[in-house]
Order: sequence, then structure tokens, then C-alpha cells
Amino acid sequence: MKILPAIDLLGGRAVRLEAGDRERATIFHDRPLELVAELARDGADLLHVVDLDAAFGEPPQRELVRAIVAASSIPVQVGGGLRDRAAIDDMLASGAARVVLGTAAVSSPELVAEACRACPGRIVVAVDARDGVVAIAGWTASGEVTAIELGRHATSWGAAALLYTDVTRDGLRCGPNVAATEQLQRSVACEVIASGGVGELADLAALRDAHVAAVVIGRALYERRFTVADAVRVARGRG
Repeated sequence: MKILPAIDLLGGRAVRLEAGDRERATIFHDRPLELVAELARDGADLLHVVDLDAAFGEPPQRELVRAIVAASSIPVQVGGGLRDRAAIDDMLASGAARVVLGTAAVSSPELVAEACRACPGRIVVAVDARDGVVAIAGWTASGEVTAIELGRHATSWGAAALLYTDVTRDGLRCGPNVAATEQLQRSVACEVIASGGVGELADLAALRDAHVAAVVIGRALYERRFTVADAVRVARGRG
């Protein structure tokens, strides 16, 4: 199982939201660039960076994201507000290994399908769900499609991976939705990345044993509940 430490950006700071609510943001670092070296080490596979400002429809933090990409010693996966081909191409040209498309996968499926064909192996489709139904626009609106339906569409387009987030658990350390993530992984041919709710090493073991391909970890690392090295050890079946 791959380990993806996360940096979520809001107003130039590294934060974690609770259940996707920007009013419930905890600020963990005023200078996110200083987090990169710590997170991108000890066997981490990719760094997962999200521009929350852009996700909420506000001006994007592109320069900060580019700086993080340049500073990282491991590949970087970038998401947040990438809703047209120009934004996708710009982020990939800036050095991002992969980009995550969420709202666009529901509102402009033809755009995402074309991007998957044009950029093989570099497009990740976000499947953000609340009670099994996809949430879009920074998790503020319903996409009126189920997580599994969107996942199957994305697989048919040629998405490199699906980023599955149970919105109700994100940032709360209450444990990931292992059953729903496993169900999605079994329903599609591509890699599924679990996101939301990881708080203990036991959560990682549960996802590993469910044969989930990868996992994003945020708040638990910032709160020093375990380290990247600890997470990698469990993900590789050594703990």
C-alpha cells in the first residue's frame, strides 16, 4: 500500500478541515514549504497537495503549489480547483506528477475523459462522497451520482487512480470508511487511494488488509500520532 502524506493549503497556510468544513479549519503551519522535507522522506511514495482556496472557487495559490512541487524529493499529486484544460496542463507543466480532478469529473466528464487520454497515468479522479453520493464544489454541493458510478466512469476514461474520500470522516481521526473503500476498490480496475479519517496505525493496517492500493494521511502526521516511517512500515506489512 502506498503512503501519501498530505498538505492542504488555505490562505497560504497548511491546514486540516473537519468534515470538509472551512469554518472548522485547524492551522498546522504558517509556512507549508517547511513541511515538505519532513513529509517527503522515510519511504513516502507521493506528496498529496490540495489548494483549498481554489477548490472553494477562490483565487488559486498556484505559486505556492509550484514551490512545493519544486521542493519535494518525491513525486507530487496536486488537486483543488483544476476545472479546465488550461489549469490541468499548467499544473502538469509545472512539474506535478499527477493532478486530481473532482468537480470537473461530474460537471465536465468529457473534459476529464479527454485529459485521461491525453495524459495517460497522470489524471486522478476524486470520488468525494457523503452517504455514498458524490460531493462537488469543495464538498458544498451534491453531484447526484454515486461513488461507484463515478468510479466506473473514471475507469472507463482511463484514470490512473481514484481518490476516495468519505467527507464525513475527513480530518476527524475517527477511522476511514474501510468497507466503502474496499467496495470501490473491488468495483474498479484502477488504483484506489483512501482519504479521510486515518488516526491510528491500526487504520492503516485495516486498509492494507482490505487490499486498498494507497492512502492519504494528514492530521495524524501533524499531531505526531505516528510518523511517515511508522506508516510505511505498516503499509508494507511489517507492523
